[in-house]
Amino acid sequence: MTQKATAAPKGAESARGAALTALGAVLGEGRMLSQMTLGAALSPAERARAERLTDATLRNLDRLDRVLKPLLRKAPPLAVLNILRLAVLELAQGAAPHGVVNEAVAMARAGKRTQHMAGLVNAVLRALPEGLDLSALPPPMMPRWLRQPLVHAHGRDAVQAMEAVHALPPPLDITPRAGATILPEGLRLPNGSIRLTQPGRISALPGYERGTWWVQDAAASMAARLLSPKPGERVLDLCAAPGGKTLQLADAGAKVTALDISDARMDRLRENLSRTGLAADLVVADALRWQPEAPFDAILLDAPCSASGTLRRHPDLPQVKDGSELAELTALQAALIDRALTWLAPGGRLVFCTCSLLPAEGEDQLSAALARHPGLTVLPPTLPGMEHGWVTATGGLRLRPDYWADIGGMDGFFMAALRKT
Repeated sequence: MTQKATAAPKGAESARGAALTALGAVLGEGRMLSQMTLGAALSPAERARAERLTDATLRNLDRLDRVLKPLLRKAPPLAVLNILRLAVLELAQGAAPHGVVNEAVAMARAGKRTQHMAGLVNAVLRALPEGLDLSALPPPMMPRWLRQPLVHAHGRDAVQAMEAVHALPPPLDITPRAGATILPEGLRLPNGSIRLTQPGRISALPGYERGTWWVQDAAASMAARLLSPKPGERVLDLCAAPGGKTLQLADAGAKVTALDISDARMDRLRENLSRTGLAADLVVADALRWQPEAPFDAILLDAPCSASGTLRRHPDLPQVKDGSELAELTALQAALIDRALTWLAPGGRLVFCTCSLLPAEGEDQLSAALARHPGLTVLPPTLPGMEHGWVTATGGLRLRPDYWADIGGMDGFFMAALRKT
């Protein structure tokens, strides 16, 4: 369904109200959830509930609209439609129908632009069939700008498998420090990460205060392992924030410089360094203008990208992005690769990676870099838990959401290790 943006109705702050406001911001204003504070006045428990409602609604948007479409003559204003979507979601999750319908009607009545449609909300929700099962409907498809090149690269079956993973609530992965013994209970993944399916409050988990681990998707953790930092090596983490890879490099004993253009994003890295007791030199600067004092033994470049590989954790992304920034991003990635290579000592290593599913931001970038720099060689990837089918023809590592699908999948990533000769 497509509709014009309408202001969300105002009312007493609640988890549902906060979720409704967030949905209006994403679907009506094109804002990412990461750009807003959800339910600032709520208790931690209610804020977490608001986040779950928002996330699940965006993740199942197409399914919710499929349920509602036969009951609507035309698409109502966005705020009303979002009220209906939230209510259908809660009903499908098994919430008490009486309470859900009453609350939805009350939310509609609370807004000047929606109060005249409270009767419609009531009628539609009472007309819903019993036993709603959203999982019985096809998984929402990725947007065309993303889906089309992926079908071309991997085939329709692979893309549908990715979409099936995107439709599921993602587990939480953590990266433990070397030798850590105080850790949350979870599934030990083949690459060394630990997967938690119902983590609860992160800061209350065993080992958090002691800094024995940090949150990091399993796929993201493979980039630092691919760089294989050695104790005492001078290593640059380029575009470092929020800093999970910096922590890995420091934990391996490297002398780490972490550079990022955003001081605000570096705050999280500062907090994690303090919590874990690890050390790194932090630099806030534009990588295209900054110049190091001496060459580095190794550089990890996690370049800015479309973030299309993170759809399983960011279901707002396909509602906000349209692929129009891709040309600018790929040009920036190439420029960062070229600049980083000038900072490497002879024989130094560069790992280039993006959390993208698109070949233009991965496989194609690697091929172009090799053509521009004849002295570069690709180091064959050898990582714990890695499967042979993940390695591309040019020696890069292509990670996809449908890998490890039976245990929750992983983020989409491309990474390649290069040696400067």
